[in-house]
Amino acid sequence: MTEREVVVGHRLGLHARAAARVVQLASQFQSSITLFRNDHGKELEADARSILSILFLAAAHGSTLIVRADGSDETDAASSICEYLRG
Repeated sequence: MTEREVVVGHRLGLHARAAARVVQLASQFQSSITLFRNDHGKELEADARSILSILFLAAAHGSTLIVRADGSDETDAASSICEYLRG
């Protein structure tokens, strides 16, 4: 399992278009990819292959997310998602 922390760099945060791109990227990998955001002590979790799940994170610009990938290509998957989220 690979886990990385990333700060959302997109000016509008994870809005619909950005979330759709994350889904598109995640679908290119065999690993399962999960995004986490801490919201005042409550950990929110999203499947990176589900646009609704990602939108429910409500990750604004500057939010810190944890990207967790688990599978045969986990390192590449986590790197790709983090690179995109940085903006």
